[in-house]
Parts: sequence; C-alpha cells; structure tokens
Amino acid sequence: MMNPQIYISADETTFHLTNGEFSYILHCLPDGHLMHLWSGKAVRPEADYTCFHEVFPRPMTSCPDADSWYSREHTAQECGTFGSSDFRTPAIEITHPDGSTLSDFQLTSWNILDGKPALPGLPAVYCEDSSEAKTLECILTDQKNSLEMVLSYTIFRDHNVIARNTRLINHGDAPVYADTVQSLCLDLPDSDYVWMQFSGAWGRERHLRNRTLEQGIQSVGSRRGHSSHNHNPVVILRREHTDEVQGEALGIALVYSGNFLIQAEVDTYDKTRILAGIHPDGFRWKLEPGEQFPSPEAV
Repeated sequence: MMNPQIYISADETTFHLTNGEFSYILHCLPDGHLMHLWSGKAVRPEADYTCFHEVFPRPMTSCPDADSWYSREHTAQECGTFGSSDFRTPAIEITHPDGSTLSDFQLTSWNILDGKPALPGLPAVYCEDSSEAKTLECILTDQKNSLEMVLSYTIFRDHNVIARNTRLINHGDAPVYADTVQSLCLDLPDSDYVWMQFSGAWGRERHLRNRTLEQGIQSVGSRRGHSSHNHNPVVILRREHTDEVQGEALGIALVYSGNFLIQAEVDTYDKTRILAGIHPDGFRWKLEPGEQFPSPEAV
C-alpha cells in the first residue's frame, strides 16, 4: 500500500483516487455531469480512461443533444437524476418550489482534503491520522433551483475502500423537499454478479442468501424505523466463481441503523445500477433556505 493519492487531469475533468492497490475514477462530461469510469484494481494514474464512456446509437434512446448519441441512460453516473434521458431509478429526487421534480446538477468546483472530515450528527468511519486517507469533495450546482450538492469520496491507505456521502444545501429563497437522497450511486458495466444479503429474524440473524442478478430490480431494506435483525444494511456482489481466497467481490455497507434500502437495477443492456441510502418510502425532508441535509455514509 502507498499513501492515498488523488490525481487530477491537466484539463481538470478526470479525478483518480488510488492507494496503489485500488483505483476509483470519475470524469466530468462536457454538460457538467459526473460519470463513473472505473472502480477496481489499481490502474496507472497518468493514463486516459475516458474510452470507457460508450457513445453509440441504441434504438429507443433519448438524447439531450440532437447532434449526438450521448444519453445519460447509457452513461455510468455518479449521482443519477431522473429525466433528461436517464430513466433509471434516481439517486436524488427533489420537489422544487414550482412543483417540478427534475434537477440538473453540474460540477462547479472541487476540494481535496487530507484525512477524512467528520460527519456531524451521523455515525461514520474515521481515521486517527490525516495521512491515512484523502478526501475528494465534488460540488455540483443546480443553477435553476439554487441548490448545491456535495459528493464526498474518501480513499484509505490501508483498505481498498471508498467512503461516500451526499450533502444537499439550499441556497434559494424558498423551501424544497428532498424525497430521495441516496448515499451511493454506482453504475457497473455488466450484471454478471451473485447478490449476497444477510437476512433472518430474532435469534437467527444474518443468514446468507444468494441470488443471481437479473434484468429488473431487486433489493433489500427495512421500513421498521431501524435496520433490525430482519435485514442487515450490507450487500456483497461477487463473481460466480469467487470464494473466500480468490476472485472479485464488491461489498456495500450503509453506516446507518434506520430505514434503509440497497437496490440493484439491471437494464436491458445488462448494465447494473447500485443505490444505497435512506429508504425513500415515507421519507420527505423539508430543506429551508440556508439549511443543509447530509446523507448517511456508504462504504
């Protein structure tokens, strides 16, 4: 392992978080949207990985630009919003003062911090020394609705882990309502995974359940007011032949004990969207002018 690093391309559009064993790469598209390029085994920081952004004709695809085959529905998003050519389950859904639920968050600035900032009022992982981690904060703005969204990514020196959370800030002069605020949105290039969840009941908690990902939506969650012994807020995605000593596996854990949802949505091109956060059923947060709302942390 090496000390965690965050590399930024010369044109300041690509951000590469790595600790020498693990890499996480995101990229700002010309329209200001953040897309996901890579997460997995460490790759060279100086290379250009924008080739992972697939742009080619697909039938029945909506494109925001009439002169391009670019569609957000077929682009790996860091925080997908409904509409404007992405019709998958959104990571963020807000009711604006005019009644609209469409948001358009575009990258406006970013910060790099040593260590990992605390998450006030919420449980979170932490480091004891600032050399153990580095944090990238991406600030995105919905200009029409005077809303700011901060996506936080922390990479650690000693663990192949990204800690993520989302923070909404209302800079407008009227309240808005956050109906969905997911802590994690991770779009994967295929669906060749076995879904592992830990479910049970009182006295027989955390029994392993395995399912193969299929086209459509599958999830695990709780509406009980707490995560409970019925379903644990942890999911593992593994390749078919992965076992305890070899193979690829991806774990998602929500550091939260209230209502939660972890969901996998596989489209008809076998791309997978993973969402993790507060369960949107029964959730609505009134965000007054000047207030902010932080989501729980996903790891």
